[in-house]
Amino acid sequence: MFVFLLLSTKPVRRERLCELFFDIPDDPRAALRWSLSKIRAMLGDDAALLSADRERVSLDASGFTLDIDHLDAPQALELPLPGIDLPALDEYSLWLASERASIDRKRARHLDEASRNKVYPEADRRRFAAMALDLAEGSNERTTPAVDQSIHYCFAQDGARIAYAVTGAGPTLVKTANWLNHLELDWGSPLWGRMVGGLSEEFRLVRYDERANGLSDWDVQDLSFEAMVTDLEAVVDTLGLERFPLFGLSQGAAVSIEYAARHPQRVSHLILLGGYSSGWRHWAEPEEAKEREAVITLVKNGWGKDTPLYRQIFSESFTPSATAEELEWFNNFQRQTVSPANAVAFLEIFSRIDVRHRLSELDVPTLIFHARGDKRVGMEQAIELASNIKGASLVTLDSDNHILRAREPAMEVVLDRIREFLR
Repeated sequence: MFVFLLLSTKPVRRERLCELFFDIPDDPRAALRWSLSKIRAMLGDDAALLSADRERVSLDASGFTLDIDHLDAPQALELPLPGIDLPALDEYSLWLASERASIDRKRARHLDEASRNKVYPEADRRRFAAMALDLAEGSNERTTPAVDQSIHYCFAQDGARIAYAVTGAGPTLVKTANWLNHLELDWGSPLWGRMVGGLSEEFRLVRYDERANGLSDWDVQDLSFEAMVTDLEAVVDTLGLERFPLFGLSQGAAVSIEYAARHPQRVSHLILLGGYSSGWRHWAEPEEAKEREAVITLVKNGWGKDTPLYRQIFSESFTPSATAEELEWFNNFQRQTVSPANAVAFLEIFSRIDVRHRLSELDVPTLIFHARGDKRVGMEQAIELASNIKGASLVTLDSDNHILRAREPAMEVVLDRIREFLR
């Protein structure tokens, strides 16, 4: 617990510490008080660095020095944060894996810089480069949790059952659902798995599967844009979140915009990636409209068939630079995540989205990302968002992918800029 508090940048709620460290039925708060007394005793004359009130606990880290922040020569420890594994505690184990992955990436960046520094002999520089590559690949592997995440359920206003999960242990960040989500399969994704893992390293990441796909109810009476907004409302209300940053991808950006307009007092920051404020039926030229209608027809007739041809249409438009293995994964993922009828319904809903009238109502710090070569959602959509949301910042990405690949540089740009933005 001492290391957890030391690495936390903000006070931690007592309930959160009980969830992480005391999986016991009898008085976890008493166990927490006992542990805090032991930490104070360990700190000795510096016991005042540990602060605790009835609600939150914090540890002043200003008096501590972390080796990883003061590397002045290439170093590589065998295991970051050694000797503090608690395998029986699932959420803590996920946090620890994420912290180790973060440290490995910092060490990899240091070694990569050293590999280009001619102060070192060429043989050492080659060794540093190899070590950097090993560390970077290892940290990406560790963003997939060694333990199963916990899936929880809540109910939307109309009774639809919505699956959600919370991973990581930092400040809360809520990610709006998009096409398509599956809480369990997302972790192993060769595309956005890095995003889920990377955000969980820094934040208490809230994710959910919206109705009609993933682990949420597929058989629902109301499948509409309005229902998608109420799904988000149900999740954050169930978790008791009062004020939080909101992250929307693709059509999830429109859901985020609508929610922020309805609940301005609850959204502290808005982050949009590959988003748009209006679906293609509002602006497509006749030729493009025919092509998109044809795609919907193909989905209607072939989504459930064994051949991936129909789903491949989407895969290549979402991620044109993906490898054959990544495309095959995305094809299979889509089939497991949504039924043919629901896939068609989603496409119809997305084509009619229109939250353009909401943009001028927003008064919240907003960060917009968009791939310059995005073929599915053109750059003009990002420009419309950035020019109509007060004070919004636009970051263009060197990519042609609507869904970013885990290993492309643009993914790290997004993660780094989100961390900076929310600090």
